[in-house]
Amino acid sequence: MRTSRTATRTSRTAKGVVSCLAVIALAAGCSGSGGKDDEDKSGDGGSGGGGGTGVNTPRLKIAMVTHSGEGDTFWDIVRSGAEQAARKDNVQFLYANDKEAKGQAELVQSFVDKKVDGIVVTLAKPEAMRSVLAKANAAGIPVVTINSGGEFSEEFGALSHIGQDESVAGEAVGDELDKRGKKKALCVIHEQGNVSLEQRCAGVKKSFGGSVENLNVEGTNAPASQSSISAKLQATKGIDAVVTLGAPIAAYSVKAKEDTGSKAEIDTFDLNAEVVKRMKAKEVGFAVDQQPYLQGYLSVDELWLYKTNANVLGGGKPVLTGPAVVTGKDVPKLEKYTARGTR
Repeated sequence: MRTSRTATRTSRTAKGVVSCLAVIALAAGCSGSGGKDDEDKSGDGGSGGGGGTGVNTPRLKIAMVTHSGEGDTFWDIVRSGAEQAARKDNVQFLYANDKEAKGQAELVQSFVDKKVDGIVVTLAKPEAMRSVLAKANAAGIPVVTINSGGEFSEEFGALSHIGQDESVAGEAVGDELDKRGKKKALCVIHEQGNVSLEQRCAGVKKSFGGSVENLNVEGTNAPASQSSISAKLQATKGIDAVVTLGAPIAAYSVKAKEDTGSKAEIDTFDLNAEVVKRMKAKEVGFAVDQQPYLQGYLSVDELWLYKTNANVLGGGKPVLTGPAVVTGKDVPKLEKYTARGTR
């Protein structure tokens, strides 16, 4: 069980998401007949997820640009949700990503130049996105931010932000570590300069009764990341919890633990099929689920709702998709969803 404070946050999050989904279900139900077949299932320079049988609203073109690096399976789940909404909403969905802030901004600019009907973007390194999002606003292109940098969303002119409160999510981890009797945690940051990752570790430190030390690794380089975690476990005695901020890093940490003979518990942010498998095998203690499928689905759906009915989810306030702490007891109900790539 989580503490009452965390449980209250989770309850509020769940209520907010249910309300949003109810709005979407209503909108979809009202316009679900008379759909047109997909005319172009792949976008210009993007991928997948266009059209299909769904609404009879005008064809839209919506782009998503994320800061995803190579091998980060989290974004596969986000895309899956976005593509599902695009099929329902008669949307041509375009996707692009660049882990470098400059490259991400250039991709956004390319979609502004193509005069898309809406843009979904992450704000992992927000200052790099400020000027290009101002150009999107000037061009009359609505923007929804997802996943990271939620506190900058309104300032940058976005309709709303869809994701979890990263500080609250970090605090939920600190509370869970306390319940498990942990005393010394290592928080592994896999992308330096990403404001959301830094907020997660700061949240852990704020609520955790023990000590927390941050470790920066190169998340897109698996051997280097594993080596860095192994070296830290060997050099620093007493680490009894390793908190990773993404599912792939959890796998590297499990291997590092095996290599060093460490007794530390591996816990992680984010969920995928491998994390669920490792929780089942008791190689991972718990995970924090921010429901990335919802982030993709709701962002595309919000832009469709805005363009076709002037709706704004959450009244412009952040729409929370997490956090929720999941453990081994949750594995049976999660396995089938992670296997199909929707959780």
